[in-house]
Amino acid sequence: MDRKQYRGVDEFRMAAAFMVVAIHIAPLSIVSDRLDFLITYCAFRVAVPFFFMVTGYFVIGPCMADNGRHTAGVRKYYRKSIFLYLGATLLFLPVNIYSGNFPQNLWDGLKCFFFDGTFYHLWYFPAVMIGGVLLLFVSKISIKCAAVVSVIAYCFGVLGDSWYGLAKEIPLLNELYDKIFTISSYTRNGVFFAPLFILMGALTCKQRFSKKICKYGMIISFLLMLAEGYATYTWNIQKHNSMYFMLPFVMFFLFQLLLDVKGSAVRWLRGCSTWIYVLHPAVIILLRGLAKFAGRTKWMIDNTLIEYALVCLVSLLISLALQLLWKRGKQRCIKKTEHGSN
Repeated sequence: MDRKQYRGVDEFRMAAAFMVVAIHIAPLSIVSDRLDFLITYCAFRVAVPFFFMVTGYFVIGPCMADNGRHTAGVRKYYRKSIFLYLGATLLFLPVNIYSGNFPQNLWDGLKCFFFDGTFYHLWYFPAVMIGGVLLLFVSKISIKCAAVVSVIAYCFGVLGDSWYGLAKEIPLLNELYDKIFTISSYTRNGVFFAPLFILMGALTCKQRFSKKICKYGMIISFLLMLAEGYATYTWNIQKHNSMYFMLPFVMFFLFQLLLDVKGSAVRWLRGCSTWIYVLHPAVIILLRGLAKFAGRTKWMIDNTLIEYALVCLVSLLISLALQLLWKRGKQRCIKKTEHGSN
């Protein structure tokens, strides 16, 4: 695929990365808890499914279209994801040890590594890898089978997430979720959450709707998702708030609208969004420490809007610096290789 023709997708990467930052800060809580929930923990929940769909569209989709024979792209993506996950795990290891969140036994370690993530935002990496593997395995039976399994898994996940308060009233479901939560703290993982959105991204390669249908579909489904989120929040039945029944509909239309935005985006956007996602918790910790040291906690941290702006700015600057260093490092390697061959 010619990545130069996906300006909408590449530019939304940055927006999605900053949405994830917001989810970990709750910037609008200083204004209103309800408003913050609707914007940050409902509307901004499109961020992670978007990244899943990007993986589905550019990585898993071509492999599925080739009946599993086109695996080079998948292997390359998994190597990169494993490298990032292990690197980020080492980066946040001192924080986990200091805070007492380091796994106390092998079972807790496996649970963290494969489902919960080795730090609170790193669950995405095992989720996208496990979800992709499961999807490729089931799709060998048929795409319809993969679709049915993914939808059922997602619906089950929603009942263990935003609708958990109602689901647990059913004895059989309550017992089943209790067992699942000994393995994974939430249902937003690579088994229940990721496969559907990865599949949706993969299938978007084949099935597209008109821009008009997508616009109206996006508006209607988005408003219904806000209503669903507000209802489950008001009724106090949420175990978590990552999964909603209307979220796949929102993503279905949103992703197609983004694909319709053609043109070439600034190249560094792709890498920067990844660095922002990985590094922003470290920036949060750093800024809170500096604010406490300088006696500016009330101004820099208690005001969550200012904290959010600072975290976004510092994360962006660090990401740009890392991108520049990475680019220069690659150029030096190329020059050394060319010099050596001469």
